[in-house]
Amino acid sequence: MRVRGILLMAIASLAQGQREEMLHGRAAWVLDNGLIRVSVLRGGGHIAEVRLVSRDPKAAINPMRVPHYQTIDPHEYNPAKHDSVYGDGSHRFLSSGYMGHLLCFPYYGPPSSEEEIRAGLGNHGEAPVSEWRMTSFESGEKAITLQYGANLPRTQYRVERRLTMPRGKRWVKVDEWIENLAGYDRPFQWMQHATFGPPFVEPGKTTFDVSATKGLAGGAPGAPGSLAGGSEVVWPRGTDIEGKPADLRRFQPRANTGIYYALLMDPARQHQFFALFHPDYRVLVGYVYPAAGNPWIADWQENRRNTFAPWNGQVVARGIEFGNSPFAEGLRKAVERGSLFGVPAYEWIQARQRRHTGFTIFVEEIEAGFPGVKDVEMRNGDPVIVRR
Repeated sequence: MRVRGILLMAIASLAQGQREEMLHGRAAWVLDNGLIRVSVLRGGGHIAEVRLVSRDPKAAINPMRVPHYQTIDPHEYNPAKHDSVYGDGSHRFLSSGYMGHLLCFPYYGPPSSEEEIRAGLGNHGEAPVSEWRMTSFESGEKAITLQYGANLPRTQYRVERRLTMPRGKRWVKVDEWIENLAGYDRPFQWMQHATFGPPFVEPGKTTFDVSATKGLAGGAPGAPGSLAGGSEVVWPRGTDIEGKPADLRRFQPRANTGIYYALLMDPARQHQFFALFHPDYRVLVGYVYPAAGNPWIADWQENRRNTFAPWNGQVVARGIEFGNSPFAEGLRKAVERGSLFGVPAYEWIQARQRRHTGFTIFVEEIEAGFPGVKDVEMRNGDPVIVRR
């Protein structure tokens, strides 16, 4: 009788802390401590939902990007069946199943050659289009912990994540490991691609704060876009396509266009941060992460520009991408670039080496007229917001 009681308590604890559900048609593991809810997808490993548990619909929205079209698990992708819907070439795998925060690894951007595309590699590497498997789960008195990972056979790596959601807190800590399974040293790019979408993302309204210094807009001079291609940025000031000053905190309002600019993080800091909010909603979402290994952050804004399938000129998104590389140009071009502002654009990993990084995602309820974030400090493991 005592054993049966213990078993029932364990089942009840599991149901409250972690469960598997369908999220927008995709299999997801859900962590919920009663204050926040976080969902990660089996297909691609994406962190697809990070939101407050609230009865207020303006506070409970999921700020992460959810596609307007039906996505599929990347490991179930069938070119003969899906290319007519999701397009072909290096974008098709990622575009078919991209939702929320994805891991760009072992490169950032497109494959380096047609040979790599024919070998089955797509945009942003193998990690975001692989099947991830849960390896452990624990629902304890102090925290809920989920560990999951994926083997990357084409590129000979393994990736793993551990999510730790404390009880009574509105944040989740993500530890991440990469392991080089090959017997030789090689260059790599390692980028976190946190992408936010409607209704939280809206041109002219969604506001971005970050511990950055200076940067460079992507594209060549004269290239179409919200910012002047190749123009320098001194955060938070840039130059728009007409040569006028641009406030980069707010999502650029120009319709049917886009923007990408890379920023160098503040080298004097031990921890870096970024945060976003929409003045019409009551939620602030942000990340804090170690400065070591993460010198770069990029702000990518998509405002119904790209017409390739399945986006078809309908996507509105703001992607905040941080890690060891400034531009989503692929590994070969990053190696050829070498550096920007004297800071490397890629790293090397040794044969059989295992590397670690981590970041904390937080969500907080905010009031009308919230001015923004001046800083985020780590105090005894807790992210503490300093208002502007």
